[in-house]
Amino acid sequence: MFVRLSSLLLPTRFIIPTTTKLNLHRRSMSSISGPPQDPISPSTTRIGWIGTGVMGRSMCAHLISAGYTVTVFNRTPSKAHPLLQMGAQLAASPQSLAASSHVVFTIVGYPSDVRSVILSPSGVLSALPDAATVVDMTTSDPSLAVEIAAAASARGCSAVDAPVSGGDRGAREGKLAIFAGGDEGVVRRLAPLFQCMGKVNYMGGPGLGQSAKLANQVTIASTMVGLVEGMIYAHKAGLDVGLYLEAISAGAAGSRSLDLYGGRILKRDFEAGFFVHHFVKDLGICLMECQRMGVALPGLALAHQLYVSLVAHGEGGLGTQALVLALERLNNTQLKPRPPPSSE
Repeated sequence: MFVRLSSLLLPTRFIIPTTTKLNLHRRSMSSISGPPQDPISPSTTRIGWIGTGVMGRSMCAHLISAGYTVTVFNRTPSKAHPLLQMGAQLAASPQSLAASSHVVFTIVGYPSDVRSVILSPSGVLSALPDAATVVDMTTSDPSLAVEIAAAASARGCSAVDAPVSGGDRGAREGKLAIFAGGDEGVVRRLAPLFQCMGKVNYMGGPGLGQSAKLANQVTIASTMVGLVEGMIYAHKAGLDVGLYLEAISAGAAGSRSLDLYGGRILKRDFEAGFFVHHFVKDLGICLMECQRMGVALPGLALAHQLYVSLVAHGEGGLGTQALVLALERLNNTQLKPRPPPSSE
């Protein structure tokens, strides 16, 4: 089976087999047993995982469930407790974690965190064994991904930027879209690990995984504005908003965002599958990239400002579906929850 990206008009060399047998030469590692260039498998591959928040915890759990030996690190150790109960080991630092791993995954908050965790003197690359790989799944700067790839190569290692989309539900269900940038052969070799978390799409060289994720965020931002504006309009027009959402879900206005967030919004459920303050970070990176490339995206700029207003109201810790709060304030209204069905 192949992952085809025909809608993106990528050349055929970017089609990645989801299962591949690799016959690669063995190379010894300085700190751990087991050659890093063996085919990936639970019996030969030790995994390091840094970042056990809403997304990272579920993603890492899939690797543990698949039988991989996993060592984890998180700045707040209590957030790693569910993974420790599943059998993961806790590392004292990114450096000690890297020294005992063939593949290290990171999914942290901001580009500054990525730089610190991977590139600092006490970061992953300071201890990563020869020919091992670091995979950053944080949504971050494309230029930083290129820098990490160059630094890893200089140490005889490899790096892949592989941010994800699909939210907390996609992470829990192992159905994330993964946008991978880096060496094609390395991405192919990591396929058994990516398959535990979702579907990997090879986007090109270093940094292009991040660029694909940023384009994804641009799309989501405008989609969320449209979803919430439609709900506000339906409410003000006197429609039952729940019935309205059901009606449009099967038509051209149906979307993944509607499926994931429409019901949550009606229930006033703003628990974060993806935090507002992280989305503001992502959209801010998009805007900086647009400025660098000379690209004007007014819908992105509007969505960014609406989400920034949530942060200004102290709502940065809510989920992205809380965008409805900004539109409710603009229109001095509040959506009414759908009444429960009658028991008669």
